[in-house]
Amino acid sequence: MRVMKWSMIALAVSAGTSQFAIASSQDDAKGFIEDSTLTAKTRLEYMNRDFKNGAGNHKQADGTFKSGYRQDTGLSELLQYSSGFTQGTVGVGVDAFAMGVVKLDGGAGRSGNGLAANNSLGEPEKDSSAVGGAVKFRISDTVLKYGNQMVASPVFSTDDSRLLPEVATGTLITSNEIKGLELNAGHFTALRSQTGQYNDSINGRNSDTGLKNPGLTSADFAGATYKFTDNFVGGVAASKVDDYFKKQYINLNYTFPIADSQSLNLDFNGYRTEDDGKKLYGKLDNKLWSLAAAYSIGPNKFTIAHQRSTGDTNYLYGVDGNGTIFVANSIQISDFIGEDERSWQARYDLNMATLGVPGLSFMARYVKGDNITTSSNTEGKENEFNFETKYVMQEGPAKDLSFRLRSAVYRANGAYNKDYTADNNDVRIIVEYPLSIL
Repeated sequence: MRVMKWSMIALAVSAGTSQFAIASSQDDAKGFIEDSTLTAKTRLEYMNRDFKNGAGNHKQADGTFKSGYRQDTGLSELLQYSSGFTQGTVGVGVDAFAMGVVKLDGGAGRSGNGLAANNSLGEPEKDSSAVGGAVKFRISDTVLKYGNQMVASPVFSTDDSRLLPEVATGTLITSNEIKGLELNAGHFTALRSQTGQYNDSINGRNSDTGLKNPGLTSADFAGATYKFTDNFVGGVAASKVDDYFKKQYINLNYTFPIADSQSLNLDFNGYRTEDDGKKLYGKLDNKLWSLAAAYSIGPNKFTIAHQRSTGDTNYLYGVDGNGTIFVANSIQISDFIGEDERSWQARYDLNMATLGVPGLSFMARYVKGDNITTSSNTEGKENEFNFETKYVMQEGPAKDLSFRLRSAVYRANGAYNKDYTADNNDVRIIVEYPLSIL
């Protein structure tokens, strides 16, 4: 098998030799200061989860809930500096960030949405902050970066769904030496949560065993993405998170152009997950895949998707980043990844730019899942409806300022409520202003 693998790699390299760029990115380096960028992103977020059917937030000693909902409002600022690379064969540079959160609303009885950090008493902090950075080196079109960074691999991905992003600590290598081919590999040993207060690894709790895990131990991954044609892209990736699990991933994405304003896109995503070492998430044996078809015509896009989970367990992620779920039916509340679950999605998107209102868009989708194996041996079922609208300022001093409303209604039967999460209505208002300073 090793000979075959090396033969395939040699063939790919020889086939792509003619596609090497004449001048590499490092040849065009302008300098450490000359290529520097500094950006600021201000985000205001309101989030309310209203639990139903007797569920709630913060269970008390008598088994009742202190509150039936979670409600938080906060303001965050994320400053990011990225230097250019020094000139020469090996370019050197740095990336750095400073970020902070101010809690505007959300008492101890209503917190829990992950917008603000909690103190030792479980009460939300009024404010929190963090700084970090990474050093980077570039040879030709290959970059090695070590330190604190945001990562977006399908098998190791930091999340940015709250006020601040998760931040991973480790080494990432990204290579674009061959036109159309991107290779990456990483080794990470820590993961900072979205509250952004501490540089500790994310802790978690296995829903089956109830045992708390010690957070990220060590994660190694590698991946490749290749653009076969202008319309066809494929990717593979694999990871090993010590004492948790091993994952393999594949993606195939093809767009059929029909006319100037019409196209059909097919997107397939698949994961294979098995437990590893001490099995800190418990037993894991899962295959998860999704296939989505999206038909675009003018300002309209219609999408249908099917997703299937098989194996002895459900799919799990989190210690490898809360964004590590690249499948079609991973939406606002649920990911539809229960054991043996099968789910369908219908979605509609409308871009108002061609109708005379540039910057305004709408989205509505419905996902229904069933056939879920539960601890009570009763079939689990769940469904979720999402609605979203967003407006982005197109010009003027507030250009790129965006306003976004996200709404979700999640319901499941009693068998799956017990294993997963309670029925709830989720509303989020997000105002974001990105600003380029340098």
